Amino acid sequence: MFMSFFGLQAQEQKDKEQHRERIKAMKVAYITQEMSMNPDLAQKFWPIYNKYECQKMDLHRREHEELKDIESLSEKEADMKLMEYQEIENEEYQIKKELFSDLRKIITSKEIIKLYKLESDFNKKLLKEYRERKGEERKNK
Repeated sequence: MFMSFFGLQAQEQKDKEQHRERIKAMKVAYITQEMSMNPDLAQKFWPIYNKYECQKMDLHRREHEELKDIESLSEKEADMKLMEYQEIENEEYQIKKELFSDLRKIITSKEIIKLYKLESDFNKKLLKEYRERKGEERKNK
């Protein structure tokens, strides 16, 4: 029973990773298509963008580290956590600023704004699809 529990956890983790990879592939395809990227531009664009995405994910992980019971936090611990949140926000601003600077070397400002909108549109579509699937699951139970 003990081994099957860990086997299930490992399979669940593998499923989550595959799910993330599918979403990433869909996002790459969506942005590439909507930005009308030719292979030369894509070869320059994706390393810059992927670096930004990795940095952003690292910040996201730091921001959402497991918190023990909030009620048990001392005021000093809460102050430290708030300072960490502020630092993360500052770092996110800096990496976005770097992203825009790096992208301006290969695409126009107008295209960067379009990219920003495409990211938002993609996330909205993803959330809508997720909600629809959850609704269907509830109906089928």
